[in-house]
Amino acid sequence: MPRRNVSSGSKFEEEIAYSRAVVVDDFVFVSGTTGYDYETGNISESVVEQAEQTMVNIDKALREAGSSVSEVVRVRYILPRRADFPLITPVLRKWFGDVRPAATMVQAELMLDEMKVEIEVTAKKGAGNGSQ
Repeated sequence: MPRRNVSSGSKFEEEIAYSRAVVVDDFVFVSGTTGYDYETGNISESVVEQAEQTMVNIDKALREAGSSVSEVVRVRYILPRRADFPLITPVLRKWFGDVRPAATMVQAELMLDEMKVEIEVTAKKGAGNGSQ
């Protein structure tokens, strides 16, 4: 199966030369995604709202790639402030509670100070548990 790139239309994709997601065979690799609303270009000041919007953005990319959140097998959370991680766990539980992918949380600065969380995922088509 040939490689297929999926774009969200984010200005960052063109500026930095990457795709929101790349589909190769049965795998979907979703790039680090932040909480911008791609339709408005806005981002909330709340880390919780950013986490929710990030997951909405990831869900959209996965669906466009022919996959879903239920097929996520690996997730990486990146936050500048590790103290924010407990604040976003209800959002993560909402999206991944039944999926339970392998996960890593990393504390690191993000590209812009307004970004408070970045999430990247890998999904395998056919690996879903049917919960989403």
